[in-house]
Amino acid sequence: MSIDDLCYMSAHEALKRFRNLSLSPVELVDAILKKANSVADTVNPFADCYFEEARENAKKSETLYAQRIADIGPLEGIPLAVKDLCEIAGKRTTAGSLINAQNICEQTSPHVQRLIDAGANVFARTTIPEFAWLFTTQSRMWGVTHNPWKIGVSPGGSSGGSAAALSIGATTIATGSDSTGSIRQPASQCGVVGYQPPHGRIPNIGTSSFNAYAKSGPMTRTVEDCALMSNVMSGRDHRDHNSFISPVQIELSDQNLEGIKIAFSMDLGCYEISADVQRESNEALRVLRHAGAKVDEVSVTWASELIDLALGNQEVLFAAVLNETVKKHSDIVSDYVPQLLETANSYSSEVYHQSILAAGQAWSDHLGPLFQKYDAFITPTTAHTDIPATGWQKDTVDINGKEYTDTETTMTVLWNMYNKCPVMAIPSGRASSGVPTGIQVIGRPYDDQTVFRIAKAFENEKPWLDCAERRPVLAL
Repeated sequence: MSIDDLCYMSAHEALKRFRNLSLSPVELVDAILKKANSVADTVNPFADCYFEEARENAKKSETLYAQRIADIGPLEGIPLAVKDLCEIAGKRTTAGSLINAQNICEQTSPHVQRLIDAGANVFARTTIPEFAWLFTTQSRMWGVTHNPWKIGVSPGGSSGGSAAALSIGATTIATGSDSTGSIRQPASQCGVVGYQPPHGRIPNIGTSSFNAYAKSGPMTRTVEDCALMSNVMSGRDHRDHNSFISPVQIELSDQNLEGIKIAFSMDLGCYEISADVQRESNEALRVLRHAGAKVDEVSVTWASELIDLALGNQEVLFAAVLNETVKKHSDIVSDYVPQLLETANSYSSEVYHQSILAAGQAWSDHLGPLFQKYDAFITPTTAHTDIPATGWQKDTVDINGKEYTDTETTMTVLWNMYNKCPVMAIPSGRASSGVPTGIQVIGRPYDDQTVFRIAKAFENEKPWLDCAERRPVLAL
């Protein structure tokens, strides 16, 4: 078996091989670490690394499988990369900032602890922009992370390191987090799967628990692996006030879309969509119809102001932190941070209140009735693919002869506002440049199961990253 076969092997397949002893966790982690080293200078998806520790953990997993231990963990021996925003006790979490260069954590984030308890083998942290507040992944702390499909293009942000590592085969599974699109946008940019669960499904701790836009979630190469991770990560935790909702165990037995009704909007009435994204999104609709779903394109006339209010909601929350940070640490923050502060300060505090009022009205008038009629809603995840890897928040790209920032190309924040709706980003195809495109499947509140059902049926019809022809070859 080649190194690439090992590196792109799904967690589901690896676990099956571990159990029948046709593959060792040591063999898998060695392949992953070799790939990780080989892409460090080009893609640059990793922050702190724990390679020797991971090899020792893999040996322990190998022994457990050899001894046929009955209660072995559901992820025993699977290489895991953890976003450098999640805490791991005894290890450094920097949030991509030199300010936190000496920040050793005293506790582990609940979802990460559950993955570790299930046997996942943490071998590295993945890169993020400073404070996870940019749709590219670059920082003075970790440098620039590139898209494996095209060096110089962004892998997205803020979970860009996780998405890039999965796409290039340098991890088997990874974690992400999302408050305006930070799981789904990178997943779309890199051609992988990213899941934003309903708020509270996967526990957070600290202030993230009380920011209803913020979620932690799995990032994988397959829908099946995403379900495997989600089932481990989900459930109550006493440290998260908002996690006390019924846990859900995702099942993928029903992949028939007969009777499923899906609404679709290409542009939500306000995004400029590139020709590549339009082409691949329309192909995705054809695939879903072929799989048995009834898909209707719907008119959206109400989203533009709501989307700006949703972005403003999060900018208002972040403004105080940014102001204090720039005041105290202007000498060591990344060059783009003052621009982030300028954006945050451009929103008045009243925007927060307005966003809540507008969200309620739009749900009552538009989205609530839509989800009464349809089982799910689908849009592109991003309106454009080729965002420069070193782009700042206010830099623009040309779409159909008009200039837009990367924030204006990312079609995600509406579903952070409606935070009980589960959303999965899945690959839809590739742009003419070779960079992936993606769609997002949005479910009714707390209806995780239908989102996974649709995504899995789509994957069955149109698989991705499953063979050499559908994997990136580093293009410089």
